[in-house]
Amino acid sequence: MATSATRSDLFTWSGTDKAGRNTKGEIHATSSAMAKAQLRRQGIKPRSVRKKAKPLFGGQGKAIKPADIAVFTRQMATMIKAGVPLVQSFEIVAEGTEKPRMQEMISSIKNDVASGSSLAASLEKYPRHFDDLFCNLIASGEDSGTLEVMLDRVATYKEKTEQLKAKIKKAMTYPTAVVVVAVVVTGILLIKVVPQFAETFRSFGSDLPSFTLFVLGISNFVQDWWFIILLGIIAAVFLLREARLRSVAFAEFIDRMALRLPVIGVITHDSVVARFSRTLATTFAAGVPLVDALESTAGASGNSVYAKAIRRIRDDVTTGSTLYAAIRSTGLFPNMLLQMVSIGEESGSLDEMLDKVANHYEEAVDNAVDSLSSLMEPIIMSVLGVLVGGLMIAMYLPIFMLGSVI
Repeated sequence: MATSATRSDLFTWSGTDKAGRNTKGEIHATSSAMAKAQLRRQGIKPRSVRKKAKPLFGGQGKAIKPADIAVFTRQMATMIKAGVPLVQSFEIVAEGTEKPRMQEMISSIKNDVASGSSLAASLEKYPRHFDDLFCNLIASGEDSGTLEVMLDRVATYKEKTEQLKAKIKKAMTYPTAVVVVAVVVTGILLIKVVPQFAETFRSFGSDLPSFTLFVLGISNFVQDWWFIILLGIIAAVFLLREARLRSVAFAEFIDRMALRLPVIGVITHDSVVARFSRTLATTFAAGVPLVDALESTAGASGNSVYAKAIRRIRDDVTTGSTLYAAIRSTGLFPNMLLQMVSIGEESGSLDEMLDKVANHYEEAVDNAVDSLSSLMEPIIMSVLGVLVGGLMIAMYLPIFMLGSVI
């Protein structure tokens, strides 16, 4: 994958290795001459080097997701722990990856490492997939000679983080999908079905019930303005998203409101505490100074209210306060976390205590998601029944009244 920072292109090559065996592959370089030079440094005698043509209609397969990075990290950790050389580990992992984009990225990182770059420096070229926290941990492992241990810790951290995200996504996907279906069905009924009944009602020659008139009024409004309504919804979603990205105050307001919502607020709070504990435990265990670890933790919190509080904790720790006192002063974190941090500081096992807290709150999120799913099903069915049933009652009510008169 070419990056704007390196301005490199992808080249396909074929040649012979040190043993004289035919081999081929792909490599990122700024020119074919540079590609040949990189191959020679790897002990490969290039026979043919050609720039790879870009796809006709753009795109190179599915995009790389955080879950793919978690799998990649675990595979690399397993390979290194088994004693497989780093460059060969990249080759094995790339061959087992189905996504073309992922294969290209892994091959590019492998070529950089084979050319003499450090693994952390090679990963930094892909900030969308490897953030500062990831790269700093890998750099720490390379500097201390414990890369296999650090890769294992990073892999565990990424897996736990993605599991937590999946749980929260699970909690929101079902109700969101049902609400969207309910809106679509209601819209279809108002635009296509209700007008058919309206034609029938005109032949009655009598006054219609108030409820029916109300629904007919809504139907007429939706028929006249449905396109504007649709554009308005799309624009509102887009503007809310942009405002959250561009305005710190607005993002903090949204995150604060999310913490106050029934049930959802509890899940959000527990997930932030779990993410805070997991990130701080991982960075602290890696030997990262506490102040730097807190800065990384703030960036990974996922909630602007807590990110602001964590940076305040960092400032307090910098001025000499204990971590326990700094966390307690925010008033945002639960007593269990405070007590475990206090014990960890006194016993010198802060990373272990934080890891236990993370496990506890990740399990709490899991249980809360299951409870929410069980709670939402009857609520959603009730809402659907009221919407669709109400429309049907409004349409058939004049017919029932006409029958009673006859």
